[in-house]
Amino acid sequence: MATATLIIPHQARLSYIALSSIKRTLTTSAPLTSSSQFHRSDFTGQPFTGSYEPGLPTSGPLGEASIFGAPRLTPKVLKQHLDQFVVGQERAKKVLSVSVYNHYQRIQELQRRDEEEEELLQQQMRRDLAQRHPVEGTHPNEFPGQQQTAPLHAPTSDPRLGAPPILDPTPLTIEKSNILLLGPSGVGKTLMAKTLARVLSVPFSMSDCTPFTQAGYIGEDAEVCVQRLLAASNYDVARAETGIICLDEVDKIATAKVSHGKDVSGEGVQQALLKIIEGTTLQVQAKQERSAPNRSSGGVNNGFPTNSPLSGGTMSGGSSTTYNQGSGGGSKGEVYNIRTDNILFIFTGAFIGMHKIIMDRVSKGSIGFGAPVRAANTDNQTSLKGGTEEAKLFERYLPFFTPNDGTSKTDYNPLDLLEPSDLQKYGLIPELVGRIPVSTALSALDEEALVRVLTEPRNSLMRQYEQLFQLSGVELRLTSGALREVAKAALGMGTGARGLRTVMERLLGDAMFEAPGSSIKHILVTEPVAQKKAAPIYLARGQQHKFHALIAAEEEEWEARRERAGRGED
Repeated sequence: MATATLIIPHQARLSYIALSSIKRTLTTSAPLTSSSQFHRSDFTGQPFTGSYEPGLPTSGPLGEASIFGAPRLTPKVLKQHLDQFVVGQERAKKVLSVSVYNHYQRIQELQRRDEEEEELLQQQMRRDLAQRHPVEGTHPNEFPGQQQTAPLHAPTSDPRLGAPPILDPTPLTIEKSNILLLGPSGVGKTLMAKTLARVLSVPFSMSDCTPFTQAGYIGEDAEVCVQRLLAASNYDVARAETGIICLDEVDKIATAKVSHGKDVSGEGVQQALLKIIEGTTLQVQAKQERSAPNRSSGGVNNGFPTNSPLSGGTMSGGSSTTYNQGSGGGSKGEVYNIRTDNILFIFTGAFIGMHKIIMDRVSKGSIGFGAPVRAANTDNQTSLKGGTEEAKLFERYLPFFTPNDGTSKTDYNPLDLLEPSDLQKYGLIPELVGRIPVSTALSALDEEALVRVLTEPRNSLMRQYEQLFQLSGVELRLTSGALREVAKAALGMGTGARGLRTVMERLLGDAMFEAPGSSIKHILVTEPVAQKKAAPIYLARGQQHKFHALIAAEEEEWEARRERAGRGED
């Protein structure tokens, strides 16, 4: 039987001997010593007690950095948005933007504090669970499985050491600042409030103060404004408590002197608004419709869908709702408790005759030689031209700084000098006036401003009528002279920017009747047309070049007349 012999080369034998010597060196060498003063065996008998808190402040180089990013809304951003819809009124837009932004910041701060308190409470609960043994407890007298004991009596201090100081852990509270917008009709007070409502992430509602009466009289109660805000927030109480309420026509609830009877829509309504504005808890009952279901058990969903937020989505019931047919009266709605501490109130009103009250207060008497004589038509005066005696007098009483380089004459609005005493003289009670710390005035629109209202805003009247004719396949154009005549006619109506629509409806009434369904494809309104001296120019399809040529000729003639008028004034 042959025997197999394994032959190992000399080089492989040397390599094996070298590897064996390295292995013996590693196994016989001393263990590495750790630089730490603790050893792994020191923690083997202890349970895990560490916890990670994500809400703790950041350490290191970024420890002092702000945890808040750049705000999405700023006063400048809000004003830029208002500039797209409202012409002029620069100071009013700044004041309103700042007030709304501060309210937005207050709401974010309150939400941050609530989240911080909740996080601290959760951290304390996690620490208590980590320090407490699941079986033996934390107190030496507790038996296994016993719940955590709580002290029955609070520790008392030694009376010989004196009474301990009273500590109030309440954080700093930022109070709200309600705002009052006043100015003549048709200058953009309501438009500014509605425009901001579309960009804010807080609920917004608008209520008219004209139908407000005292409780128990025919009309609406003052609490209706809060109920409308609750409906605007989809009946979410938390969102409604941080919303904005705009009360329009607040000057209509001024105290009136009645010869007989009682003024139920004046001082009584102001008294009802006091606690709502200051901050209180209201019980608002959502009045359901007659077809709205009642919240009771045993109902069947056998109704039709509806969009009413008060009917639960159906007209005759839901999955857990039925009608209360056995009772004599209608079913009562759900009652909501709403706090008004963090609701911002915006008041708007025309305050007709307020400028006369202000001028009587600041103007000097007209007795004696050299005394300034006031104009006789002060009842209708809404602005003062710069350089006059009354304008110089108003410059000393202005409550804000106005830059004036001396080259241009600034027009002043008498309503800018409004003081709380003027509102009290107008008919508002002092308690209500004191709760509205911010007030700003809007100026009346002149002819140039009305032309800008026609063309510049994003939803201007010109764009609306152009889109309206475009739906019928007709192109509408108004020349510069026609726009100027429209603004001049609206200015004479005395209704502000609202008069522009009246003039445009009268001017384009025949065109809106003739153009749809006809061969008319182009309509041109020139200055003689706006002056009612000629009919609008109608052009059919294929006459587009003639249409643009007529527009260019009218514009050149308008510019030439303006240049001649400018040279004549010089």
